[in-house]
Amino acid sequence: MTIQQAQQDVDAWIKTTGVRYFNELTNLGILMEEVGELSRLMVRTYGEQSFKESDKNKSLSDEMADVFWVLLCLANQTGVDLTEALQKNFEKKNIRDATRHKENEKLKGS
Repeated sequence: MTIQQAQQDVDAWIKTTGVRYFNELTNLGILMEEVGELSRLMVRTYGEQSFKESDKNKSLSDEMADVFWVLLCLANQTGVDLTEALQKNFEKKNIRDATRHKENEKLKGS
């Protein structure tokens, strides 16, 4: 599945099963909630916090997909083509960061 197809599939799902999009600010809040859930699971999986019983059956892939889903919704609502946006972002990073990370002393020897 391409990003473009994902945007189209989310749009079709929202307009049928989901009835309609939540407004943009509501979806922004939902995105923050989903990022928080992903963060909590990452901290417990890779960090020093122990798991709560309610977190034990959660999966990173599902939490990441939840974040991506809401981001796709926001892109659709605001007219952003995420494929094009990502391509432009790569171009920006390739120009801006062409040597920056290679010259970063903090990253050498890692």
